[in-house]
Amino acid sequence: MTRILVVEDEPTIARAVADRLTAEGFAVASAADGPAAVERARAFAPDLIVLDVMLPGFDGLEVCRRVQAERPVPVVMLTARDDETDLLVGLGVGADDYITKPFSMRELVARIRAVLRRVELHAAAAAAARPVLRLGPLELDRDARRVRRDGREVHLTPTEFELLDCLARSPGTVLTRAVLLERIWEWAGASGTRVVDGHVKALRRKLGADLIRTVHGVGYALEVAR
Repeated sequence: MTRILVVEDEPTIARAVADRLTAEGFAVASAADGPAAVERARAFAPDLIVLDVMLPGFDGLEVCRRVQAERPVPVVMLTARDDETDLLVGLGVGADDYITKPFSMRELVARIRAVLRRVELHAAAAAAARPVLRLGPLELDRDARRVRRDGREVHLTPTEFELLDCLARSPGTVLTRAVLLERIWEWAGASGTRVVDGHVKALRRKLGADLIRTVHGVGYALEVAR
């Protein structure tokens, strides 16, 4: 049974989300503050976390940082406002998707299932591809889902790995944001470009700014010496 950790300090919302996810067939655990969320994630080993940004103790961004440092896990963040800075920071610390309050339970479940399906599909595709890909200073081990630059291991979240793998399959080729959204997030159309930009920013921070080239108004390309 797929395990989901719900981290939300508003009891009414937390209970409603947990009840709906349980009815959908998920195993659900809950936490109401930052420190409890980190401990619960460690003990429960969730397959996905629904994570509110504003929490007592420390906020959801810090929860995401600490959890992802121990074990990469998909995260859907709940935010009370659609602020671009908050969104980019959230994506930069490892969130996979976000949903703005107030939201419908139907939309939340759909987002969760889409993230879980995407992670499963990308894992299967990576397993069927060449297990280890070497491009210049980069080494992608698809079986282990590990990345090294210049021999040094770099910790990536599931979505960051999928984005890098997608770019690495066509090095030097510019992929538009719309193409990346469709291939990785399964979003048709051009909406959600900030999600792509946020994850590219996180990859540059971890791997170095020299590997991913921006073509303004178009998209991104992985540039490495073959």
